[in-house]
Amino acid sequence: MKARRPVAAVVLAAGLGTRMRSSRAKVLHELGGKPLIAWPLEALRAIGADPVVVVVGHQEEAVRAACAPWGTRFARQKEQRGTGHAVRMAAPQLRGFAGDVLLVNGDLPFVSVDSYRALVRAHQRSGAAVSLLTAEIDEPTGFGRIVRAGDAVVGIVEEKDADAAQRALREVNVGLYCVRADFLFPALRRLRPDNAQGELYLTDIVSQAHRAGLGIGSARADGAEGAQVSTLADLAAHEKTIRQRRNRAWMERGVTMLDPDTTYIGPDVVLEPDTVLGPNVILQGRTHVGRGCRFDGTAMVTDSRLEAGVHVRLGVVISEA
Repeated sequence: MKARRPVAAVVLAAGLGTRMRSSRAKVLHELGGKPLIAWPLEALRAIGADPVVVVVGHQEEAVRAACAPWGTRFARQKEQRGTGHAVRMAAPQLRGFAGDVLLVNGDLPFVSVDSYRALVRAHQRSGAAVSLLTAEIDEPTGFGRIVRAGDAVVGIVEEKDADAAQRALREVNVGLYCVRADFLFPALRRLRPDNAQGELYLTDIVSQAHRAGLGIGSARADGAEGAQVSTLADLAAHEKTIRQRRNRAWMERGVTMLDPDTTYIGPDVVLEPDTVLGPNVILQGRTHVGRGCRFDGTAMVTDSRLEAGVHVRLGVVISEA
């Protein structure tokens, strides 16, 4: 994608995630072998967003460490006063930036790189002040709803502030925005906590743009891309989805799995064709399995290299020292 204007990003990662019922910050919980925060950071790198600012708060040092591979900048949200306040905290890190800013929730693992690109493309072609990624889903509970007048987006209403008609809407806010920098920072300064939560809502910049007669753009994602990770049950369900996708991809490359439901393959594992994996096999870390290896089952291999034709018998554990 060749952007018409520079693209920066702000990733919101300061919250604890109270519904997780965990003392660990939500973005540090692992999904598919990597922390949740890694998923949007990988997508932002793929589209060339620079700089990327991560807003940290709960377990700040651990979140900074998780972001280290991506060379991000950081902003601190000491007091949790809402998403709009979080982006305000990032403003000093983007002082002097002239272009468009992607605003991303740090717990969005399923938004595809294509959807990031589509949003930036739609935003820059339309000349909108702010654009957002939306999805239509059957069960919109928990999401902000997209309010339109005809085809035009005029606002986003959070569920706790929505009336019955608005709660019936099925088009939802995914949690990814693209905003002109010259509109974003003045709009953030105008935010007021006039809502049920008493917070500064980032979504209110959309209604600001509407009242000012400025363009509001949108791009549509597949409904599955907006899947939320709000609870540990959500995390487990999404883990299964990712495992199934990853296993299917390896089988399409010539790897046999006797029981894919009990086969766990990490994101950095490499498998050569004609390898056979029995039940209850776990491959993790930077493991490389050569062509034609066979695992009888119930084995774990971590950060190890297996040459072609190795036979791993039942119950074996291999780990690089």
